[in-house]
Amino acid sequence: MNRGQHRATPTSRRAFVTSLLAAGTAPWLVPARVLGAAGRTPPSDKITLGVIGVGAQGQGDMRDFLTNDHVRVTAICDVNLRRIDAAREHIANAYGQPDVKVYADFRELNADPAIDAVLMALPVHWHSIPSLDAILHGKHIYHEKPMGMSFEEARRVREAVRSTGVVFQFGTQQRSDMKFRWACELALNGRLGKIKEVLVCAPGGKSGPAFPEQPVPDYVDWDRWVGPAPMTPFHEDKLKRDNHENISNFSLGMISCWGIHHLDIAQWGNGTDSTGPCSVEGTGEFPDSGGCDAIQQWKVHFEYANAAPVTFVSEGTPGFSHGIRFVGESAWVHVQRGLIEASHEQVLRDPQNKYDTMPITLPVSHRHTYNFIEAVKNGTRAICDIETAVRSDTLCQIALIAVKQGRKLSWDPKAERFVNDGAANALLQPRPFRGGWKLPEA
Repeated sequence: MNRGQHRATPTSRRAFVTSLLAAGTAPWLVPARVLGAAGRTPPSDKITLGVIGVGAQGQGDMRDFLTNDHVRVTAICDVNLRRIDAAREHIANAYGQPDVKVYADFRELNADPAIDAVLMALPVHWHSIPSLDAILHGKHIYHEKPMGMSFEEARRVREAVRSTGVVFQFGTQQRSDMKFRWACELALNGRLGKIKEVLVCAPGGKSGPAFPEQPVPDYVDWDRWVGPAPMTPFHEDKLKRDNHENISNFSLGMISCWGIHHLDIAQWGNGTDSTGPCSVEGTGEFPDSGGCDAIQQWKVHFEYANAAPVTFVSEGTPGFSHGIRFVGESAWVHVQRGLIEASHEQVLRDPQNKYDTMPITLPVSHRHTYNFIEAVKNGTRAICDIETAVRSDTLCQIALIAVKQGRKLSWDPKAERFVNDGAANALLQPRPFRGGWKLPEA
């Protein structure tokens, strides 16, 4: 709908969307361009996509998919009717009509045989259960980061992807950015000298208000939103991403939600995509009051058997700046979103150091969602496939465990277990799920 022309009242909008939820569908009016007019991809060649979670991240990803002529968004799912309303408006703007199935239960969307692929962009505590369910239904999946609340959840998703053979794309979109690829190629090709260390700096967490209990509004199913997490009183601000990602009931905090982006690039440029560190140790601070209780600041050090050590800190740590810095014996390169710089101008000016021209070249992706669809259509691996995703995500998991244990931990990257450490290994397992929720099994 065009809000400038017509604005439904809250009651009428809720009633309308509720009727769609009850029916499990919406009007299906197909514009001519969807029928293959004017040289566009005919519907039989389009990848049909369902979207589970249409909050801020989900809508952002979905809008990118809506620009892809090889994709048709055919279904959406959320327990927040305001999010459903906003998502349908984006779909209407893209397709001319909000012709999309609407589900309140992700299991119904995953079971829809007309859907080829799924975008999962729910809050972190909901990442593994719907994703596993989608994969076991044979859906290709664009899985927003991080992998989940525990290493075991990530391992189970990997197991399902391996067994079904679906395409998996992780939402660490920096691998589809030329600057990050260039920095990694410089490191891997020895253009900085032998890499001595990798420095990673990401935004830290935050403290927050106490979030006093509020009545649950009729536009959100709070019990389902909380889902497998421990029940907590409703407050509208808990629905905001920058809050629930800093609440330990729903997330591991920025050490995971932001850290995964930069640690993933550190792994890429360090040549350790198929392995991991052999030890980890770190310190951290947690808020002492307020509703945001996830880790706020940290400094973690990883040692590798055959690669440079990685130091991972939160912003504000003296001597570090946001991004990833590959420090070599002769030069360094620092990269973050929108910026790449080096210790010497010649490092980036040298024609022999141009990206894609050095002996070791990394996979190329210019747009993350498009790379996923290309992989689905061609039967190839996405640039951030499940193997990459779990290896990078593991660093976030064991970093937080090391901080909580307060001691140096030995990690076996082949067995993916802590060495002779039952207490640390117990923290790799999922916490108990609430309300009968469990990880789906084949």
